[in-house]
Amino acid sequence: MSVQIIKAPNGDEMVVMPRSEYDALVAAAGDREDADDIAMYDARKAELAGDPIALLPSEVTELILRGASRLKAIRKWRNVSQVTLSETAGIGQGYLSEIETGQKPGTPETIEALARALDVPVAWLAGP
Repeated sequence: MSVQIIKAPNGDEMVVMPRSEYDALVAAAGDREDADDIAMYDARKAELAGDPIALLPSEVTELILRGASRLKAIRKWRNVSQVTLSETAGIGQGYLSEIETGQKPGTPETIEALARALDVPVAWLAGP
């Protein structure tokens, strides 16, 4: 590799090299970046396989990113009103609202009833 190092007026060192060598370096860096991306994808895919909460539908994740609680996002994704969900789960609509807004955590039994009513894994609602 033939390079020339020159010093800029501000003191920075700059490297001058033939275009063909520069192109080869860029191509090698791109190949490495692609390999890193593939490794990251494979690692994330393996993580998702063991974590049911991570497998939330993209529509639910989008609603959560926009500020909805997980319960509200899943309810909206299922296209169910609070009134309908509260009746199906056997709880009051006010209590459901308090759970959705984080004012109350909901008992394990209530979370299970909500999961059954929404037809989702309990882990989707019991997580943080």
